[in-house]
Amino acid sequence: MDMRYTTEQADLKERAAGYARLLMGYEDQSETAGGPLPKETIAELTRAAMDAGVYAINMPAEWGGAGLSLLDQVIVEEEFGKVTNCLWDIPWRPANVLAHGDERQREKYLLPVIRAERFDAFAVTEPGAGSDPSSGTSTATRTEGGWLLNGEKWFVTCGDIADFLLVQADAGPDRAPTLFFVDKAAPGVTMTRVPQFMHSAVNGHPEFTFTDVYVGDEDVLGGVGGGYDLTKEWFTDERLMIAARTVGAAQRALELARDWALGREQFGSRIADFQLIQGMLADCAVDIAVNRAYTHQVAWEADQPHTDRKILHAKAATAKLSASEAAGRVIDRCLQIFGGRGYDRSYPVERMYREVRVDRIWEGTSEIQRLIIANELIKRGTGFLAVPTP
Repeated sequence: MDMRYTTEQADLKERAAGYARLLMGYEDQSETAGGPLPKETIAELTRAAMDAGVYAINMPAEWGGAGLSLLDQVIVEEEFGKVTNCLWDIPWRPANVLAHGDERQREKYLLPVIRAERFDAFAVTEPGAGSDPSSGTSTATRTEGGWLLNGEKWFVTCGDIADFLLVQADAGPDRAPTLFFVDKAAPGVTMTRVPQFMHSAVNGHPEFTFTDVYVGDEDVLGGVGGGYDLTKEWFTDERLMIAARTVGAAQRALELARDWALGREQFGSRIADFQLIQGMLADCAVDIAVNRAYTHQVAWEADQPHTDRKILHAKAATAKLSASEAAGRVIDRCLQIFGGRGYDRSYPVERMYREVRVDRIWEGTSEIQRLIIANELIKRGTGFLAVPTP
């Protein structure tokens, strides 16, 4: 397996890095504002992402997306992860399962998202159903021509700017898990609260209630009962992207801490000359190198034909668990190297310290990733740890 970047991938990485540097210029403004940026600024940055070929990176080129493989997406998302305030949400990455829609759904929902005319959000979590999405209580009851949706969803990432939601609910008397397209402006949809979290993100994570919301049969994605499989597919990709972004965040933190250690003098010497500092820098480098390599490997495997999706699910969980926890360690060390300045919100390392904490929670907690990995081990043994053969 040749893990060297192709010429095209090297160019892609440089374009993504250039766009990430553009976003970094808005970090302080976003932090001061508590997250949001002016609509005109968002529009300009969106156009710049399209021009750079890093918008809708997970959608086919024939539909207007960038048409990137999963490995290519990981390369891009690693660069995006270096940016604070979740500004990487601006170069939109539509929910991958939107590609499963029929032609009408694609025309109505997906293509406008790819053109930056509309935005989507995935609504799975509930007050009593977080790590276990199958325990949700949202229901869809049969009515003439469609369904009546009732329930509550929490922490709907980017739900504040979304035009429509993908809502998982149990359909009919058999409680078949199903995904529904729900227009946010539809009667009965209420955005009840936008929680204020530790990080100052450019977009919010609001809560919604659904009261007798009518959804036509034509707005069921993937058929009645297909919701859980689609949600699992979404989780697999999202976990890989989290792994990539946390590697990127750790890389930037280490670069900043290394430069600081070289320039900061105490007791007549650079702190980079102190072995305790050197040990922290070295441990950071190891965490980054190992997790980058594994995340790239899993993304490459996912791009190969006939990859076992069950094994891939466990490998993505492994990448997400390892990279997100490693990033927490790396950025904690880097903040320590900065000393008091690392605790100052005007320094990127402080923002990264707050922001990477959620990566051990959303899209499946670290504990859930461990359960997925253990389940794979118990059912099939250690084979999923190996690199596949032709």
